[in-house]
Amino acid sequence: MTIKSRGMAAVGLALTLAVTACSQQTTPPAATSTVAPTVAAQRGAGGDIKILYWQSVTNLNTHHAQGTKDYDAGALFLEPLAHTGPDGKPVPYLALEIPTVANGGIAKDFTSITWKLKPGVKWSDGTDFTSADVVFTWKYVTDKATAATDSSKFEGVKSVEAVDKTTVKVSYGAPYPNIYSAFVSGLGNIIQEKQYKDFIGAKAKDEPKIPVGTGPYKVTDFKPEDTVTYAINDLYRDANKPYFKTVTFKGVADATQAARAVCQTGEADYAWNLQVEATVLKPMVDAADSKCKFSIAPSPNVERLLVNRSNPDSALGDKRSEPDTQHPFLSDIKVRKALSMAIDRTPIAALYGPGLTGAATCNIVVGVEAYTSKATASMDICKYDLAAANKLLDDAGATKGADGKRSWKGKPMKILYQTTINPLRQKEQDIVKNGWTQLGIDVELKSVKGGVFFGTDSDDSAARFFADIEMFTNGSDSTDQTDYLSGWTCAEIKTKSAAWSGNNYERWCNKDYDALYAQLTKETDEAKRNDLVVKMNDMLVSDVAVIPLVARTQPSDGYSKAIKGIIPNAWDSVLWQIADWSK
Repeated sequence: MTIKSRGMAAVGLALTLAVTACSQQTTPPAATSTVAPTVAAQRGAGGDIKILYWQSVTNLNTHHAQGTKDYDAGALFLEPLAHTGPDGKPVPYLALEIPTVANGGIAKDFTSITWKLKPGVKWSDGTDFTSADVVFTWKYVTDKATAATDSSKFEGVKSVEAVDKTTVKVSYGAPYPNIYSAFVSGLGNIIQEKQYKDFIGAKAKDEPKIPVGTGPYKVTDFKPEDTVTYAINDLYRDANKPYFKTVTFKGVADATQAARAVCQTGEADYAWNLQVEATVLKPMVDAADSKCKFSIAPSPNVERLLVNRSNPDSALGDKRSEPDTQHPFLSDIKVRKALSMAIDRTPIAALYGPGLTGAATCNIVVGVEAYTSKATASMDICKYDLAAANKLLDDAGATKGADGKRSWKGKPMKILYQTTINPLRQKEQDIVKNGWTQLGIDVELKSVKGGVFFGTDSDDSAARFFADIEMFTNGSDSTDQTDYLSGWTCAEIKTKSAAWSGNNYERWCNKDYDALYAQLTKETDEAKRNDLVVKMNDMLVSDVAVIPLVARTQPSDGYSKAIKGIIPNAWDSVLWQIADWSK
């Protein structure tokens, strides 16, 4: 693991550890997750549970999600065929069982997977959930005009067929090792054909804002960038669940406020992603009168800087940040390398606390030892060296004036660097800015409200990337890295015409990388797959397509000591089994 559990005891926190073995495994996993869900005491006996996120929800249809907050808000009522458990193995939800080669559900040549659905499942409007809904979801997500943000989950899929009302066959055009990609995890949620059949493709922009679901709750009210409220789905298939009668899912100003509401005042029950400076967070959790526990697990998530390869100049109008434009100076490899070398990751990692919520890294793929690169540690661009960084800029032709300020081809070198509003992140920005300023580069810092940053309607959104550098955390939703690494392929580049729906924020396009990705989608040998993942990681790092900063633990969430049944999960939504929570 990149995040070592042995360092956690020293920090003195009352941690609830879920360090599940993520050891090297054959693709696909040989069996269903061994995680045993708890049983809620009685449906509706728990009253309201208050959940706080410091990034407000903007979209409840998870196929248009622009961040974790949208996927998690959807997890209460939308479901996939299977979730990914904390051990990286699939757990059946709408599926009756997990298909394997042994039970005949997966073809021996990995060209198809057949899912048997749970019988008798109802949508919250009373209609039957059937295989037709699964087939429709595939058609909806893969229609380019729909502009779904999770369409890469269907990479290689040739067809999705309803064998009968409770059986679905997913066929691939060639052997596909990542066979559990489609319809698994929060990126594989099923939507109702009846509700969305008239809103596929270009019509998706006018679709209902509150989806019908099969999960334990249904949405009763939705105020974008503010609050989502839920009530029990009376038609949920388990008569004893969920325990909580209602859920209030609210966006708040920042992670510190959320932490205080759960750990100190008790005003809330669960606070997501406590990206709070260790010196502030630790006393809250350690205090004798602390009202919270802290869940933590090894994670694939990395806090990173994204480097814009396109030109974000507003003077370009509709061509702004389009992939056929070129950034004035970030297109130069020497400039990108200099920026990486001018970042001191040690004080950045210290903000998270040693062994607490993050550790310094130069890898963009982390979480499992077998495919965590060892080569990056010796790369010059991963070492803090201001003198070498300045020399690179000199060699690149970035001239320095008498005032110490750099110019590029006669124009001042300026960087607009944006991220979400978060006190810890603003301190990260200050550290990065300090290094770049010493190179003679002007740096303007910008902090954006989370709900806006992870949306698509504002010029301040991460998706539009109308800045030079932006920062956020992301990671894989599976121990298999295929879907995650597809986010840097040329086909995933975000564009205005595609409603900013791709996953390639950086507009980075490399034919050699795409060739490695194509191999990864076909390779079945585990050792060779791991080698490909490492090579792709090293290519992204060495070409400075992205600058990794901190390998983060996850969920890093705080919750009331009274809450029972929470199973932390680094590979899926932290709310993946909220139906099992109780008090």
